This record gives sequence, structure tokens and C-alpha cells, in this order.
Amino acid sequence: MKILRKAEMLEKEQTAHVRAERDILSEADCEWVVKMYYSFQDLINLYLVMEFLPGGDMMTLLIKKDTLSEEATQFYIAEAALAIQFIHNLDFIHRDIKPDNLLLDARGHIKLSDFGLCTGLKKVHRTEHYRNWPSQLPPDFVSKPFESKRKAETWKKYRRAFAYSTVGTPDYIAPEVFQPNGYTKSCDWWSLGVIMYEMLIGYPPFCSETPQETYRKVVNWQQTLIFPPEQPISVDAKATIKRFCCEADRRMGQNNGLEEIKQCPFFKRIDWNHIRERPAPIKIEIRSIDDTQHFDEFPDSNPAWPIMETPAVKPENAPGQRGEFVDFTYKRFDGLTQKARYSDKNRPPANIGSADASPEHLQSSGGGIQTTV
Repeated sequence: MKILRKAEMLEKEQTAHVRAERDILSEADCEWVVKMYYSFQDLINLYLVMEFLPGGDMMTLLIKKDTLSEEATQFYIAEAALAIQFIHNLDFIHRDIKPDNLLLDARGHIKLSDFGLCTGLKKVHRTEHYRNWPSQLPPDFVSKPFESKRKAETWKKYRRAFAYSTVGTPDYIAPEVFQPNGYTKSCDWWSLGVIMYEMLIGYPPFCSETPQETYRKVVNWQQTLIFPPEQPISVDAKATIKRFCCEADRRMGQNNGLEEIKQCPFFKRIDWNHIRERPAPIKIEIRSIDDTQHFDEFPDSNPAWPIMETPAVKPENAPGQRGEFVDFTYKRFDGLTQKARYSDKNRPPANIGSADASPEHLQSSGGGIQTTV
């Protein structure tokens, strides 16, 4: 469940972004997108209740495995491409495609999550955040490369910290997103190319010790997109990454979306029509439907989380008095039926609580900084 504070959403002018996430999750009734069962609100917070995917996320898998085989990479990138195309068909740009947002179900198949940045929620997606950052590479960049081993060590050291930071890292963001001229859906295909590089090499191509340095490398990608010789990959794999990570008007997927990607030689062994019926290349071991072993553990240093401390607020003093959160409430009635529970073969039913916990009596307005509980 995501809990969003209305006051914070209003203060940071993010109500449109919260609405975008709620809208896309309610529209997206598809095997490639995480299901939302409820959205509701009280006087203080907004709530999004979604299905539980016990396989964890791609970030955690990559931290465990370091690198993936080309066969496994083909599978996961193909599934991610199908998920991205589904979002594009709804006329949304995700803008935050990264391993953290590629969740794995009980069978190890991908589902896309976190649509709060469809219109730019975090600082890392705002052009003004980079306005005063130097975009030029240091003159000694070529003579003093950030060697592969050091890159891998640095990336593993800081990866989780970047994931949970409110600022984030620009590693997966397309260069045109930083520019004032605008961007198209193809920015999501750039991000997919960066993830493919990370799967095969062990770290993303522009990773650095600071977000500022990463930003400089991204905007100067023609000079910084380098393939380390100590991590050899196939010619087809390298060519595919270069077709994703290139100028926006030449990028694979820019013109014909997924159909263009399907023709790429790297994916020639993929059965696009039945990929979700195939076994995933990496088996996910699940002990029970509420098994959390594939997720990070957070110490219970303070069981009474501040986000859950709801102060007494009179309705007339609650955030959102101008109707910013009207019609936020949503129910997916099919979500609790037998048909929906077993629509994905061999997938355990989602554990979303008992019917007694139904939020139907809470109907008001919602927004805020997100917390997962």
C-alpha cells in the first residue's frame, strides 16, 4: 500500500502526478502492469492498495546476480518492452523506467509499477534541477577513465541508497528529458537500453560517484557510452543497446514502437505472443503467498511510523478544500473474484487483506509523499 500525504502533494504541486498514477492504474487492466485494487482517502492521506508481487524487483535480482546471461537479458528486456508498449498505447509516457520499477511475480515474470513520474514527480526528472550543473565533461575524461572494476564496486556500494533517495539518480533518464525542447515516448526506450547494458555489464553505462557527474555523462553520451573490454558481449547485444541509446529521432521504437523492436536480431529467439506462458530464466522461490524474502528488510526502529500518526483534523481544515482530490476513490470489484484471482496461471492470489478492511466508507479527496507499508 502506498500512503501519500495530501498536504505535501499540495505544497509541492504534485496533485496532477498523483492523479496520473491513479488514473493509469485504474485503466491498466493488463498482465504487464501491477494491479490496483483500491484507491481511497481520508482527511489527511491518499491510499493506493495494489497486488503483492512476491518475486521482488529487478534491482534486487541484479544486485544478487551482478550480471545476467544474454538469454536471460533477451527475456526480461522483451517482457519490459511489452509492458512499456502497453503504457504507450494508453498515451502515457512512464519516464521512470528502471530496474526498481520492474517487479517480478511468483513465476518470475515482469510487471511494470510506479507511475507517479508520468508527468515528473521527483527532482531528478525536473529540468530546473540540473540548470546550474555543469554539462561539460572534464578535460581529462578520456585520459582518466572510470575503470570497469571501480564502476562496478561504486555502483553496488551506492545502488540501494540511490533507490531510496528522494532525489534519485539520473542514470536511466534520456538526455532529451534534460533539454527544454521536449521529448516523446521514445525516452522510455532509451531507459530500456540502459537497463539492458546494466544486465549484461553489471552497472549502467553512465554511473558515477555523484548524480552531477552522471548527468554530465548522460548529456555527453556520444563520448561516454563505452563498452568495457573485460565484459565482452555479443555484436547483436552491443548493436541493440546502441539502437536504444542514441539520438531520439533515430532510436529504436521511435517510429513503430514494439513492432520495430521485434525485428531486432537480438530478439530473434523470442516468442512474443507466448512469452508470458514460458518459464522465466531465473526461478523465483516462493514459500507462501505473503513471502517477503525477495524484498529489503527495514528495521523496526520506530514501530509507530510518523506517516501513520494521523492528527485530529476538522473536515473544513483538511487539505484539498478546493476539490483537488475529488473522485480519487476507486474499486476494482473484479479484483476479489475467483476469476481474477486465477486469471494468471499458477499465480498465487494477491494478499490484500480481508473484506472487513474494505475502505469503501472512506470517500473524500487525496495527495503526498509516498511510503510503502
